[in-house]
Amino acid sequence: MEFVTIIFFLLFIIFVLVATSVMQIRMAGIKVRDFWGFIQANQMLDKLYKFSKRCRIMSPQEQIIFLSEAEKVFDAYDKIPSIVWEEEYRKYSDVLEAYKNIRVTRWSGENADKRR
Repeated sequence: MEFVTIIFFLLFIIFVLVATSVMQIRMAGIKVRDFWGFIQANQMLDKLYKFSKRCRIMSPQEQIIFLSEAEKVFDAYDKIPSIVWEEEYRKYSDVLEAYKNIRVTRWSGENADKRR
């Protein structure tokens, strides 16, 4: 009987902690769905950061994948106040810089093809 009581007590504590977290997220003006997307985008940012270090040697297919994934990350980060992700700013700016470089490279390549 004591075991069941302990289990219910622990479940109650977990429920209270989750409810408190959700309330704090909402009080910060963030939708829970947007915050969850931010968490997933944060994991993707780590992967894109590694890819951004080798943006010069990416194949055209890898560049397209990088661009589409980076746009998803940027959208998720735009929905969250910058104070939440200020620790990740360096990675974000490196990925953004690689994104800009790839876009310019692809744009100049497309314009060169059109001129021919």
